[in-house]
Amino acid sequence: MKNGLRIAIVGATGAVGQQLLKILDEKKFPARELKLFASSRSIGRVVSWQGQNYTCQGLEKNCFAESDLVFFDASDAVSKEWVPQAAAAGAWVVDNSATFRMENDVLLIVPEVNGSALEKLVKSKGSSDFLPRERIIAGPNCSTVQMVVALKPILDRWGLRRVVVSTYQSTSGAGAAAMDELTEQTRNFLSGEEVRSQIFAHSIAFNCIPQIGGFKDDGYTSEEHKMMAEARKLLGLPGLKISATAVRVPTYSAHAESINVECERPFELEEVRQALRAQAGAVLQDDPKNQVYPLGMTGQGDRVESASGRDAVYVGRVRRDPSVDHGINLWVVSDNLRKGAALNAVQIAEVLLKALR
Repeated sequence: MKNGLRIAIVGATGAVGQQLLKILDEKKFPARELKLFASSRSIGRVVSWQGQNYTCQGLEKNCFAESDLVFFDASDAVSKEWVPQAAAAGAWVVDNSATFRMENDVLLIVPEVNGSALEKLVKSKGSSDFLPRERIIAGPNCSTVQMVVALKPILDRWGLRRVVVSTYQSTSGAGAAAMDELTEQTRNFLSGEEVRSQIFAHSIAFNCIPQIGGFKDDGYTSEEHKMMAEARKLLGLPGLKISATAVRVPTYSAHAESINVECERPFELEEVRQALRAQAGAVLQDDPKNQVYPLGMTGQGDRVESASGRDAVYVGRVRRDPSVDHGINLWVVSDNLRKGAALNAVQIAEVLLKALR
């Protein structure tokens, strides 16, 4: 690996895959070879990266034989079949699907929260002594990532007794076709034409849909279950009391979350703000009297830096919850395609590369 990594990306033409290529370029990630894999409808598509053209290939037997690092940004079904093959071929795998996140022998990582767990695993063994399963590293659901980055400094200083989160998730979380549907529905609604829904169960234009994923027997959706289970694993709190409501809203980029936290110990609000300022990966935007708080999008001349297109998890509206002892309310916004997926995957790879050296 001294001369750079042989990298493969599965799902290279998707929204997250494209962001991944962009971030690898921005960070000057040490890649000496690149292979791109895509679904059947995108095989043969040419993608330009760092001045070179790469043709997307289809997945086939032994296609990872010469790869050091493989990023998966594909469906759960694709990851279930191909991630183990990539790991068995000797590659390290960073998988953004839900397939392996809750497996006991697979690390689930947000570097700013529990990156030390990956460092500890790598440094505890020789470079060639890893089992295939140990070479699989899972990235969490996008809505979980920003939540745990905001919760980490609070956990470290004051403990977590209970968390209630409501999300406001953009259409980009459901893919490019979902964003196109929002555009078409908005245009048709404003022109008085019929509004049709294909991607979502209901019209997303001028609407909020309180469903992301399928409903389970307990009334929670799969997205809500992911947030609750993944947060417990990432924070090392298997008994954490947490409840989530996931809502799709008519925006194009960046997810927002209203997070209510009940701490175990008393706090001063300014100390909470200081802890959030010091948290890696977080930016505090908390001057509500001057209309400064996290936003997904901003206009020209706006005093607020928007979350879209940026790497940070933005936190604001920090205030006490007077209804419980030691309660805090937070408003958290982050670019779901970057920190929520592609950036987190690259950061995992950076932790891995540093630990292997």
